[in-house]
Amino acid sequence: MIDTAKGSAAVLQPAGWPTPRGYANGMAASGRVVVTGGVVGWDEAERFPEGFVAQVQQALRNIRAILAEGGAEPRHLVRLTWYVTDMDAYLEARRDLGGVYRDVFGQHFPAMALVQVVRLVEAQALVEIEATAVVPEAGAYQK
Repeated sequence: MIDTAKGSAAVLQPAGWPTPRGYANGMAASGRVVVTGGVVGWDEAERFPEGFVAQVQQALRNIRAILAEGGAEPRHLVRLTWYVTDMDAYLEARRDLGGVYRDVFGQHFPAMALVQVVRLVEAQALVEIEATAVVPEAGAYQK
């Protein structure tokens, strides 16, 4: 287990397992839970930018704004579930996505899952991301 900043969450890394790149195998935390719905990469006027990476960047910015409304920050994230319409687009853009992710969320990498779907409710959406954050309170998780 690796403790993160100020006890807000702990990365769960079983001994002997290879260290994941860009995500965590698991997270443990205690506190107030902040959950988003599926967040797509449109702006406040429901306009989508062109391209997969641009939509991911906007979706991450939207998640950050929702977290802020709940008193949370990206460092409080414990889980992200990504739904993409084109797995190849994701795989081909990994380097660019890493930069966009770090620009919006910093060096905090929670547990993540990535799922390809046939389509999303918003026909122009190429990605939809659900987020779960835990804001620490007194008695935060300690192992």
